[in-house]
Amino acid sequence: MLRIVLDTNVVLDLFHWANVDAVPIMAALEAGRIECLADQRTLDELQRVLTYPQLKLTPEMIAERWARYTALVKVVADGEAPPLPRCKDRDDQKFLELAARAEADILVSKDKALLKLRGRTKLAFLIVKPAAMALRLAE
Repeated sequence: MLRIVLDTNVVLDLFHWANVDAVPIMAALEAGRIECLADQRTLDELQRVLTYPQLKLTPEMIAERWARYTALVKVVADGEAPPLPRCKDRDDQKFLELAARAEADILVSKDKALLKLRGRTKLAFLIVKPAAMALRLAE
């Protein structure tokens, strides 16, 4: 089973925007074909982002999206990550660290700083955009 990490924007694509690229990822997640990994730092960020006014979420909508997401993820204990390249956006380093620590196969992101690391360094996991992940799941 593929073990994946989703950055916060991709989580929003799945659980809020229902972005077309996210639909196959959501279907695979709900069917138990992939395992989605999170840790306390990534969960904290999502909880904070769900309250952003531009999302126009009511407290009930926030609770619903949070409950749906947390029911589908496996929470990984905090710990030390192996040596990793530094992400230009320090806020995104936590996703690299989680993917490495949890021995994920794929980090799914739309973040330019994370995507720039693809191919420039040896990582034990792939970094792909949601569309690429959707294609992979369709195979």
